[in-house]
Amino acid sequence: MSDPDTLAFYNREAPRYTISGRDGPSRDLDAFLARLDPGARILELGCGAGKDAEHMIKRGFVVVPTDGSRAMAKRAEERLGIPVQVLSFDQLDAVEEYDAVWCHASIHHQPGAGLPDVLARIARALKPGGWHFANFKLGDGDARDMFGRLYNFPTADALRAAYLAVPGWRIGEARTYQDGGLDKVLRDWMAVTMQKDPA
Repeated sequence: MSDPDTLAFYNREAPRYTISGRDGPSRDLDAFLARLDPGARILELGCGAGKDAEHMIKRGFVVVPTDGSRAMAKRAEERLGIPVQVLSFDQLDAVEEYDAVWCHASIHHQPGAGLPDVLARIARALKPGGWHFANFKLGDGDARDMFGRLYNFPTADALRAAYLAVPGWRIGEARTYQDGGLDKVLRDWMAVTMQKDPA
């Protein structure tokens, strides 16, 4: 995520997210973890307050949490007791290091023009047979919410096409649902689970 206004929001609001992040893990997390072998190594892009990373660690997985916001990363470090790297999505340069890449409500902040590059980076970071999850607010292109946060707001068809344009990936699951957010606006979302082709 390289949008300055979005990063500024999360740096400013990190304490509030840390408090609100004390509830349970994201709704899709346990189903995603069920696809993985015990002890799998998981990269989390956009860990926020660290609640999902905390749950994964308690489940016995090896987690590498990252966030683009320095303040969020600091708060997550305090919660998790492990280093949290400050990393923008477009800085990911790992090659076949991870069994899974978890991106709950994070890469939807990547400007749309850069999303194909980020998806290719995620695919490259996965080991053969590895899994990836992300969810997105749907719409008709880049726009900001009432807090000034940038979203890529893809259509469902455009999102599927962006994922399928990455060589060596197949869709494990793609589903749409409705949910709100901090802005309390009920929107259509899409959750995408991808698997990298085995070697």
